[in-house]
Amino acid sequence: MLTVHHLNNSRSQRVLWLLEELDVPYEVRKYQRDPKTLLAPPELRAVHPLGKSPIVEDDGQVVAESGAIIEYLVDRYDTGRLAPLPGMPERQRFTYWLHYAEGSAMPPLLLKLVASRIASAKMPFFAKPIARKIAQKLQADFVDPQLKTHLSYIERELTQNGWFVGGGFSAADIQMSFPLEAAMARGGMASQYPHIASFVRRIHQRPAYRRALERGGPYSLLS
Repeated sequence: MLTVHHLNNSRSQRVLWLLEELDVPYEVRKYQRDPKTLLAPPELRAVHPLGKSPIVEDDGQVVAESGAIIEYLVDRYDTGRLAPLPGMPERQRFTYWLHYAEGSAMPPLLLKLVASRIASAKMPFFAKPIARKIAQKLQADFVDPQLKTHLSYIERELTQNGWFVGGGFSAADIQMSFPLEAAMARGGMASQYPHIASFVRRIHQRPAYRRALERGGPYSLLS
């Protein structure tokens, strides 16, 4: 049986959701982040050298990286319902959004998280004002403009039909869910980007999404 190595509050929630949409039987092995560092436990390195999640094992194959996992699963188990078949006109657009999610959308969100942690980190009192100023400048001069550029771009794309590929839901929407959930979890974003907010509400209503939450456990991006 296919096994998903699932880390709490992580990208692996998308893999569980995709498997529920595909109706593929699978086993979940759960791992918990370190409560202080928020890093994955070392046990995951026994599965893959990088020790990160998601990882899937299927028929002796170990597949890592969210986009690669989604491509593998749709190529093996889908029949054109959740991904355009190779050679179809929409396949290139599908592939684009699979890579865009982690290659372009996530970096400014991660930098914003890092900057906020630098500003609030414990350090000698004389260093704190300097660190806070550096973090604020990083956000104001680079992170926030980049984030606005990407979210505005995504907002425009979703005005076409509400999904990222063709006229309906696909695995590309599953891949894009994580950065958009992360963005909407920040206060005030929903009013600025109503199409993104609508997208996030609609995916949360899908029965397969809800089943994946039951299998994977609490997901703090939703809080």
